[in-house]
Amino acid sequence: MSTVGGARLGRPGTQVNLAAGVPVLPKDVTARSWIVADAESGQVLAAHNAHWRLAPASTMKMLFADTVLPKFPASTQHKVVPADLAGVGSGSSMVGIKENETYTVRDLWLGVFLRSGNDAVHVLSSMNGGVEATVREMNEHAEELQALDTHVITPDGYDAGGQVSSAYDLTLFARSGLQKKDFREYCSTVKAKFPGETKKDKSGKPVRNSFEIQNTNRLLSGTDGDVPVYQGIAGVKNGNTTNAGATFTGVAERNGHVLLVTVMHPEKSEHNEVYKETARLFDWGFQAAGKVQPVGELVAPKSVTATAQAGGTASPQGDAAPSGGVAGGTAAASASASGGSSGMGIALGIAGGVLVLLGGGAFLVNRRWPVGRRR
Repeated sequence: MSTVGGARLGRPGTQVNLAAGVPVLPKDVTARSWIVADAESGQVLAAHNAHWRLAPASTMKMLFADTVLPKFPASTQHKVVPADLAGVGSGSSMVGIKENETYTVRDLWLGVFLRSGNDAVHVLSSMNGGVEATVREMNEHAEELQALDTHVITPDGYDAGGQVSSAYDLTLFARSGLQKKDFREYCSTVKAKFPGETKKDKSGKPVRNSFEIQNTNRLLSGTDGDVPVYQGIAGVKNGNTTNAGATFTGVAERNGHVLLVTVMHPEKSEHNEVYKETARLFDWGFQAAGKVQPVGELVAPKSVTATAQAGGTASPQGDAAPSGGVAGGTAAASASASGGSSGMGIALGIAGGVLVLLGGGAFLVNRRWPVGRRR
């Protein structure tokens, strides 16, 4: 396995520095690979086969979003043509995009994050110059992030021979994406309205109604009696295919700590097992934070590393305040110009406090993302 982030992350099996005062890891975690990391410092608190190359399923959409999301303003409108939906894999998860209908970029990203819509991914890829060009850009961005376990074949994560990633790399993608305001908003949205198909009413007048879509991240939306909403959860992305099994990367904040947990391929077949194991690892991480010595780190992108070695300062990523909000600080000063993670406290992407107005609800964000669950 790769040793990016530290030699211990390249070793097989579980890596953790247990000592007096450090809680014991949960025994009922069956995932083939997992990682628990501090999102701000980048410290890896514990890991299991962190660099194993496994099929990522729709968690690959985090890299897709981190690569493509900055390209188009949310208000941009696009009329879907048949070619936009060509190549969507059989049995794909879909949000329900229709040909000859017009959608905003915001609509499309909500379809990607909430419903894991491969149809939305293909439309955005078409806008970005096509699937082939988008895959090339995703592979280039993965290399820039030093996510060297990753090889992209399809932008939506649909099963394809040779398409792999790792728990370590998926965590890098989440950490980088979460510095972007729009990424944070979309991945923390619980439910939203999505434009439907234009139809004629009884009078013959064309009418286009909307329908509700809900986030398939069960730690964010919860399920009846099976998986409760996890306290402090704010994203990020789930995935599940026959070949990949279940995968999930989540971010949560509690008691002043922001943690990232990635779980890949639980061997236990219980319903929603990937979320249950993620929750147990989050619980451990919040108990262990500040007590356990790290076993590695989430590395910075190549451009940030090169700038630091040259003695310079990378340009901060612009992170404008949301509509109705006032940014009370600056983005992390060492964030890369391309929006990659800095490795130096990415929770400073929102600094000093932001008042976010969304859907009639107000959320006061003091210094750190995540910004809370959005409805």
